[in-house]
Amino acid sequence: MTAHSHKTLAAAGLLAAGLAAAALPAAAAAPAGTVAFLMPDQASTRYEQHDFPGFKAEMSKLCAACKVLYQNANGDVAQQQQQFNSVMAQGAKVIVLDPVDSTSAASLVKLAQSKGVKVIAYDRPVPSTPADYYVSFDNEGIGKAIAQSLVQHLKENKVPTDAGGLLQVNGSPTDAAAGLIKNGIHAGLKDSGYKTLAEFDTPEWAPPKAQQWVSGQVTRFRSQIVGVVAANDGTAGGAIAAFKAAGVNPVPPVSGNDATLAALQLIISGDQYNTISKPSEIVAAAAARVAVDFLSDTTPAAPVKLYNTPSQLFTPAVVTAKNLKAEIIDKKIATAKELCTGRYVDGCKKLGIAP
Repeated sequence: MTAHSHKTLAAAGLLAAGLAAAALPAAAAAPAGTVAFLMPDQASTRYEQHDFPGFKAEMSKLCAACKVLYQNANGDVAQQQQQFNSVMAQGAKVIVLDPVDSTSAASLVKLAQSKGVKVIAYDRPVPSTPADYYVSFDNEGIGKAIAQSLVQHLKENKVPTDAGGLLQVNGSPTDAAAGLIKNGIHAGLKDSGYKTLAEFDTPEWAPPKAQQWVSGQVTRFRSQIVGVVAANDGTAGGAIAAFKAAGVNPVPPVSGNDATLAALQLIISGDQYNTISKPSEIVAAAAARVAVDFLSDTTPAAPVKLYNTPSQLFTPAVVTAKNLKAEIIDKKIATAKELCTGRYVDGCKKLGIAP
């Protein structure tokens, strides 16, 4: 993340916090109430490790009297509906919802709003029915950035545009955020000169399904594949595993997104080209500030509108081997001790990262 975007994030946070404080009358009682944080799956480790801890920490700071309910739907639409009904029955006044399925989430938003419960769409939007607020990283911007970064790398390495083409591995077809990332990738590749050999929407973002599809494409196109634009680190890892299983060496450059420890290690070892560092705690803390605004009957500040929903979108940073130390280690997103283990020690030394 650039120093500029850090300043922007800090300013956005201060602005939101300042507006909340300014809107509360001097004699107002401190906010209280029950807030639910409903996450979509456990295939991505970020929800348990970053999003929920970040949300809980900010809620504790802003609203000591608030009760926070946490549930993870484990990729199951029906389970998320049950969890949504359960937290409403437990008196949640604000529900932060990262939907398993962006389309079926519309009925949940309508149900909550009919009972006077506010819904903050989190990470993934609900396009067909406006939630009360939407907080996320700029997903379309992410797709465009990872694609452009990969294309720039190919051009720097003088990979001819007519030598072959790219594979595009998208996220889940039921996730509207995956749709935004996909649109961004299309925009990033549009004028690159490299053609897209084949494209796949990965059900549930499941890495084994991405791996299976890429394996088929390796059989089909083999040396024509000059790179892979994968929409997140899980699908990137699946793609890399497919090349390795097929004996392709070196693996063509593969993009990713989320800066998982596994992906950062793949970048260190030279198997993955890029990822996106988006400390989820930033978005989680923003969601907590909006939730407290709603509990305080304050209208939260909304810099933009997306899908007719007041929104706050954060801009993350592209990470490659060149800036991994500056973006990840120096900013304490992960430690050298966590990353530089076993077979990654030599790669860390080359990048000037000492455990």
